[in-house]
Amino acid sequence: MYEYISGKLATVTPASAVIDCGGVGYMLEITLGTFSAIQTLGEVRLWVHEVIREDAHLLFGFYTTQERSLFRLLLGVSGVGAATARMMLSSLSVEELTQAIAGGDAKTVQRVKGVGAKTAQRIVLELQDKVSDPSAGAGLSAAAANMAGANAKKDEAVSALAMLGFPKAAAEKVVYGLDSGLTVEELIKEALKRL
Repeated sequence: MYEYISGKLATVTPASAVIDCGGVGYMLEITLGTFSAIQTLGEVRLWVHEVIREDAHLLFGFYTTQERSLFRLLLGVSGVGAATARMMLSSLSVEELTQAIAGGDAKTVQRVKGVGAKTAQRIVLELQDKVSDPSAGAGLSAAAANMAGANAKKDEAVSALAMLGFPKAAAEKVVYGLDSGLTVEELIKEALKRL
């Protein structure tokens, strides 16, 4: 798993950036907030979240770790995929989205293209206690960071099970029902017993 990629910014658009790192060009999907922060820079460091699907390996790049943590929290909500999470972080800043969730403001979340009323309510309900008030300066609470780490472990376990030939949907259902305190290896072993 990638933590970050640093290098020369080869090309950048509002949706993607290519970073030349040691002669290899890494294409990362980015948010509008990240685009605004890096568009005039020569050298950049983007914090990475990798999404592995059957048909693609995608890298999502973020200018701050707070943005990446919120992206990962959003991915943990049922019905929110990477494209929707990126759209949310492109439509609202980390502070605006965190404040809306912490304040129970589902209407603000629902204004994002592609997010319906039920999904917005689910996001607020599941993440409200995991994000702190951004006016306090924290951006994301320690619980949010822990949740993001737990989701990363579970994503890794699901990817491993998919490579072993299990249907991804079935693997996700089992793995996301397990205790977040387990290691990746323990998640895989426990999931194998249940699949």
